[in-house]
Amino acid sequence: MDFVFTEEQQMIRDTAESFLAEVSTSEAVRKAMASDTGFDEALWQQICAEMYWQAIHIPEEFGGMGLGYVELVAMMEQMGRYLLCAPFYSTVCLGVNTLLLAASDEQKAEYLAAICEGSLTATLAYCGARGGRTADAITATWREDGDGFVLNGDSSFVVDGMTAGLILVAARGEGSSGEEGISLFAVPVDSSGLERKAQPMLDQTRKMASLSFNNFKLSAASLLGESGKAWPVLDKVLDLASIALAAEQMGGSQQLLDSTVEYTKERVQFNRPIASFQSIKHKAADMMLRVEAARSAVYYAACVADEALQGGGLADELSEAASIAKAYCSDAYFKNAGESIQMHGGVGFTWEYDVHLYFKRAKGSEHMLGNAAFHRERLAGVILD
Repeated sequence: MDFVFTEEQQMIRDTAESFLAEVSTSEAVRKAMASDTGFDEALWQQICAEMYWQAIHIPEEFGGMGLGYVELVAMMEQMGRYLLCAPFYSTVCLGVNTLLLAASDEQKAEYLAAICEGSLTATLAYCGARGGRTADAITATWREDGDGFVLNGDSSFVVDGMTAGLILVAARGEGSSGEEGISLFAVPVDSSGLERKAQPMLDQTRKMASLSFNNFKLSAASLLGESGKAWPVLDKVLDLASIALAAEQMGGSQQLLDSTVEYTKERVQFNRPIASFQSIKHKAADMMLRVEAARSAVYYAACVADEALQGGGLADELSEAASIAKAYCSDAYFKNAGESIQMHGGVGFTWEYDVHLYFKRAKGSEHMLGNAAFHRERLAGVILD
């Protein structure tokens, strides 16, 4: 497998880097995370209208660019580097992937076209208050009601759940357990019976919400795919989202390395920059090793994801590649964040420096879609099988 970027992929990556360096500055991130929505609507519309990133891997027949997962991951790496505050991850990596794998052609034409226009954001709600990555984490329930369905229960840790215009909800049939009875629904947010509440998190740069469904009625047209048999599709969606999240983690790890090395070159002790101290060099070398290993895992997983979305020969390796990338990148990001704080010394804990923002993002993303321990256990199960 060739891991060298094509000219087009390199251009996409470089464009994302230069654009985000300009618009996702420290000041912009801090302003966005202090707002109710968690992002700048004008910037999001600029991304949609000028960059067209939200359509990166949506097929051309639905108005998208028709590119692959490697291109998406290349952009996610840069978004992680610059802590972009925007509904990109929720809309593209959660919402679009769910629609691509579960929706009918009619549903794709309706929702994906609106996402491409920039008039619709989306997200995925699947786990209950205890979180988790397995099918057992799904606690919201559904039952048939005439020609439609009724939802009850709660979903938590919904990324951009307060602002999304479309929420794709995973729920289980009443009385079902495990992987049985799970269905996916496209939920309009302007209907009665749905309560959305902001959910405070350690990572203030990524807003989350909890949802409560109280006899929430849905039409038959809201069902995505086959009733009660959605877990294999949802499992695949979560793997794809894990790969995208791992790319973001890898980008954050790279930025921590770069900014920390620059700081150690400027900070002087005993009449010389601390970057010249052997102990600092060792820490920086370890940080770089973690970044490079993470990059290999992420881009291999992205290639596997491309094959999986196209039904190619590597589709069976998706869960394995996703768990390798997510497990390693979760550990690498948090370790690099901790080392960065240490190498910054006392100022690493202050609000004025951005290290704490990456530290919080590292801890928050570590527990999204399963932490490293979960994915290592999952890998062990795959190997034993």
